[in-house]
Amino acid sequence: MHLLASLLILAATVSQKPAIVLVHGAFADASSWSKVIPLLQKDGYYVTAVQIPLTSLPDDVAVTKRVIDAQKGPVVVVGHSYAGAVITDAAGGDNVKSLVYVDAFAPDAGEPLASAGDKFPAAPLSTALVPDSAGFLYVDRAKVHDVFAKDMPEADARIIAVTQKPVNSSVFGAKVTSAAWRTKPSWFIIGTEDRAINPDLLRFYAKRMGAKTTEIKGASHVPFLSHPKEVVQIIEAASK
Repeated sequence: MHLLASLLILAATVSQKPAIVLVHGAFADASSWSKVIPLLQKDGYYVTAVQIPLTSLPDDVAVTKRVIDAQKGPVVVVGHSYAGAVITDAAGGDNVKSLVYVDAFAPDAGEPLASAGDKFPAAPLSTALVPDSAGFLYVDRAKVHDVFAKDMPEADARIIAVTQKPVNSSVFGAKVTSAAWRTKPSWFIIGTEDRAINPDLLRFYAKRMGAKTTEIKGASHVPFLSHPKEVVQIIEAASK
């Protein structure tokens, strides 16, 4: 009986490990987390990478919230880049334990996504965006390595360029209706060489939310690809 009781206690402890929900940013899809997912799974986490449509902020929030609500037990929600705005609006539920922002926007309620950026010089990505006839934005393929993934091999950047998923331009003027970071413990990862979002803007967001902040020296806008172990360490810290 003592052995059975011990096993039941151990099983309960394991089951309490929070689920991890990963949300990709603009110009990407859920496969962008491919280097982070196996590391988290190896450490015993149940991981879900959300496929957001990038058609509008409300659409992306709705899809993300549905995934978060479907998890069993506590959840750590991670958002990269534009998805920082998505999780800010979607992750306010009672089951959300903490938030992790990875080189991400973190607007306040009622604040247009792009407005805080007016306080800082624009990052080079802003001059590399190419619209299509339907109002969706791509990154100029020739500039992806420079403005998006400079610390990655050029061959990898070419794959990112070819497989990019466009985002509807409306998202940058959209407003979140609530700010989950005001009520949830938050962690923030900043790539010091981010050329998609000004690192000073990222520092502004992190300071405003009182986040536990880690700067990864030399990292580009995609540290989960170039420094996956460091990113996983922060996600796991947020889960404890």
